[in-house]
Amino acid sequence: MISNDVMVFDYSAINAFLARDSIWIKNNPCVSPDFCLDWARFTEGLKGTAELTEYSRSTFSSEHGEWALVEDQWGDHARRLRISGEIKEDLRPLSNGFEAEGFIYFPASFENLVRLKNLVQESDPENNAFPTSRGNLGKSTLGIGARFTTLHWDGVDWAMSRLGTGLTANQNSIPRELVYDVNEMLAGNLDTVPFPFIGCDVPEGHQGQSVEGMTHGCILAKFKNGFHKLGIPWSFNADHQPIGGKFDKREDQLVAGCMFASYITFDLSPELAQTEIPQSEEEKARFVEKEVPVDLVHAARKRVENAGLFPSEDEFNGLLAYVWPALQKMKVRDDKYKACRKKYFTTSLGCDFLRELSIDELPGLTTPETTAVMLALSFEMGMPIHFVAPAFGFQKNIPYPDNHQLREMIKPIWAVCESFGVSIGFHSGSGKSAENYQVAGEVTGSNLEIKTSGRYTYEMGVALHASSNPKDQELWRDWYTFTIKLASNSCFSTDETEQKMAREFVRLTIGPEKMEEAIKSEESCRYILNSLDPSPEHFFWFEYNFLYVLAAEGSPEKKALGDHSPKGYRQRQRFYSISDEGRLLYSKRVVEYILFLAENTGLVSKEQCSKAAEELARIKTFEEFIGSISKS
Repeated sequence: MISNDVMVFDYSAINAFLARDSIWIKNNPCVSPDFCLDWARFTEGLKGTAELTEYSRSTFSSEHGEWALVEDQWGDHARRLRISGEIKEDLRPLSNGFEAEGFIYFPASFENLVRLKNLVQESDPENNAFPTSRGNLGKSTLGIGARFTTLHWDGVDWAMSRLGTGLTANQNSIPRELVYDVNEMLAGNLDTVPFPFIGCDVPEGHQGQSVEGMTHGCILAKFKNGFHKLGIPWSFNADHQPIGGKFDKREDQLVAGCMFASYITFDLSPELAQTEIPQSEEEKARFVEKEVPVDLVHAARKRVENAGLFPSEDEFNGLLAYVWPALQKMKVRDDKYKACRKKYFTTSLGCDFLRELSIDELPGLTTPETTAVMLALSFEMGMPIHFVAPAFGFQKNIPYPDNHQLREMIKPIWAVCESFGVSIGFHSGSGKSAENYQVAGEVTGSNLEIKTSGRYTYEMGVALHASSNPKDQELWRDWYTFTIKLASNSCFSTDETEQKMAREFVRLTIGPEKMEEAIKSEESCRYILNSLDPSPEHFFWFEYNFLYVLAAEGSPEKKALGDHSPKGYRQRQRFYSISDEGRLLYSKRVVEYILFLAENTGLVSKEQCSKAAEELARIKTFEEFIGSISKS
């Protein structure tokens, strides 16, 4: 039976903040961890003429009866249980139940989501509403960045239903993209984080949603569209979990926020970036002797040699000195993730998670030796790794220019990974060529993950640009204008790196022959960009578009970016108010890109991808699209 231990989740402050400014779930989802902001209003509606939407595909059964998901006009959700007799208060499966006309309604709170996961996985382990580490998810998958939450998941679920394979269907970098703690957000304590791809820092949580809200919304989507009945496991990746630096003091909040994640990416970059390696051979040897247990040194050395690598003693000691401080901190974080799950979840299925080791955003290229030493230590320290993400020098939305070079770069890393039974995670995987993906798939035997995130913001731009709806068109034009202003401003930034990156994005857009004129002044740059036909294919638009979602009043000023005030959330609301035409166009674009990735990496056959594409082309309405997900 499920645990009835008292839960400690209290999100009343964030719910009050949202309600005070009429920021409702209907058009601004996944900000609060709860999917019901005003339970008193919901239950009052049940006494009269509540306007409830019932999701007929959401049903499932437990020993308590038949369950369904319902939603009111403001977007507040509840679990509805059909009862055949009295259920004593202390035996009710969820909290804060309200009886009305033969049903008990429970608010879709985060507390109840925890209880529901235990209830479902205890009674029906084959129910796939919740993220998991099962199946082939730890070997071969695609990482699909969920930039637009509820607008995103139907497309991903449709793709998985037709491909018959689970994917990493929910992926975001935390705290870079998602709010890691809503109370810290309300207190104004969110910081900035480096974003090397545009050469400057960006606000934490700049997409607006919280990690718990993202979790909750993704699971609800599986119930709403009936995906939970298809028997296809899927994964939720808490991407780029930073290890070290200023993030040490946030560990408990990061762990609590990511408790539902079935896949954790441990990003060692913050710690490795500040690790000082001893210089002399003697200093390296002393460090290892003093800091690293001798049995661990010997076991790691043996694993590295079994992988076909034989670094000298000095080289090996240098690598140990480089990675040991980061891996010690990773072990602390890993233990906390395990403890958190053990505290709240009652099944091994609910507690298990996959691990990825990431150093892809460090400068330079990752060597096979560094990869082997990190993997060896991780396994010996009780942290089995499923994916490792080396630095391959990928730039977002830019194909790798030389496929022969790419193949030769991947092969020695793959030789190491294969010896450890680990797959390769290719980060910054958006916008690579079909040939790039084919090379990665061929070398690894499709034991890989291609991570794509920014691509799906681009796909939203393509959808809005193509939509005939006037409001969709207005949003597109404002969005495009924002990126022009941000790009031209960044071209004249006082920060050398930011300026260099911006000028490269503009050069790739307008060509080298116009650059001399463009860099004369910010006004000149903006004039040239404004003279182009507005298009989501322009390079500068792709690189800067993600910062528009939470820009207060759509302003490109840096102080307006990642604004977690009502101004920022009113801006975000524009995206969640697009037309059904825009939603269909977006969902189709998401599916098409997933099919492209699945085919070219070899995860799914060309024939199956073609069959899915043909079916997709025949769908004419968004309602038809949603209705077809559970009819695979």
